Formats: sequence, structure tokens, C-alpha cells
Amino acid sequence: MAEESTPLIISNQTGATEGFYGGNNANNYYGDGTVEGADEVPPPYDHSAAGVPMVTCRVCQTMIDISGKMEQHVVKCAKCSEATPIKNAPAGKKYVRCPCNCLLICKSRSQRIACPRSTCKRIINLTPAPPNSSLTVAPGMCRVVCSHCNTIFLFNTLTNALARCPNCRKVSSVGPEYARCRGLVFAAASLLALILCITLLTTTMQYAYTHSATYIAYIVAFLLLALALYRTIYYCSMKVSLVEGPV
Repeated sequence: MAEESTPLIISNQTGATEGFYGGNNANNYYGDGTVEGADEVPPPYDHSAAGVPMVTCRVCQTMIDISGKMEQHVVKCAKCSEATPIKNAPAGKKYVRCPCNCLLICKSRSQRIACPRSTCKRIINLTPAPPNSSLTVAPGMCRVVCSHCNTIFLFNTLTNALARCPNCRKVSSVGPEYARCRGLVFAAASLLALILCITLLTTTMQYAYTHSATYIAYIVAFLLLALALYRTIYYCSMKVSLVEGPV
């Protein structure tokens, strides 16, 4: 188990554990090593007769003195050596308690994490958000399967834009139509830029011998052609994310 001052370990994109402080809010252990888990929130502070701030250990229920430790996110119990959070998790993170009592911290959007303890190694399925959420769903919001990492995320299909996956941060087209239309637009732009370059070269070749500034126009025209060709290839080779269904 890591000490409270140990820096968090950066996680990978599969939702692996970012850090652990090593309660059984995660329960329902299955024989295949997979469990269902729930987020853990810090317990309320208590005060002894002497006014010392204390919290109850989430594992053995022992009272822990947290005076002088208020800047920490978790504290270690002297009796069971397990950790209990005393602050909310950092932004974008959440606490999860493994059945082995190890306190884990992971990304708030993670759906599966692995306990890092060598004696455990359980895979924890995190409790999904309740379906009857009070959040207002915008028109056109659909679940999209990322073509890069296969993560499901929400995207407004009425938005005329590319989709950026919140997990892998890569861009894709939601459905083939958007990428195909943009590819055709830039293909037409490439053709027009090519015609412009040819026309400019054939009509100003003799003039350019005496006016060197004409070469600047050549450079601009070829840059426009290169940019249009690049965007054409970009959209034509772009991966397509599929719409799984409405929210």
C-alpha cells in the first residue's frame, strides 16, 4: 500500500487504476475476479471533547486524528493501515474501495479499474450513472462508438462538426456523410487551386523574368494547392465513428 504522500500514477486509456492508498463499498465479488464497485465519499468530520478533528476509519471504524493532516486527501489508519479519504477527490477523479479494502483513485469517467495489490488484482466494474438523471438532454444527442478506442460517448449529431472522443482525444467523423462531403469540397478546392497555378504559370512566365515579385504569387498559389490537397486526404482517410443510438 502506498503512503498518503505518494504521487498518483498516471493511468492509461483503458481505465486502469491511477493510484491507490490502501470498506467495502465495492462488493458482489464474482468468481472470475470481477466485482461491482461504487464511488466512495469522504466521511464527515467529528470532534472530540478536546475539539480535535477526527474521522471514522471506513474499514475498522477506528477514530482517526486528522489534526495537522487537513491538507491531505486521505489519511492512514494506525490500526488497520488502510486509508480513508478526508477530502473530495481531485477534479476529474473519484475514489473507489476494492473488496480487499484498498482505496483506489481513478478517472471519474472510468468504467472498469484493476486493483494494483499483488494479492488481489480484481477487476472492478464501477456503478454507472443512474438512467433517470435530471440533466436536460439536448436535441440530437446520441451515443457514439469511437472508431479509435471503441469508447462510447455522447455527441450532438445536429452539430456540423467533427467529434473528439473524451477518452482518447482523437477526432473522427460521426457517420461517413460528414467526412465524405468535406472531402468532396476540398477535392473541388484542390482542382480550382491546380487550375489557378497552371493559369498563373502560363500567363506570367515571361513577366516573371523581369518582375521577381511574381514568384510570391506562385508560392501563395502552390501553398493553397498543397493545403487543399492535404485537407482532401485528411477527410478522405478519416475514421468514422458509428452512432449507437439516442441517449
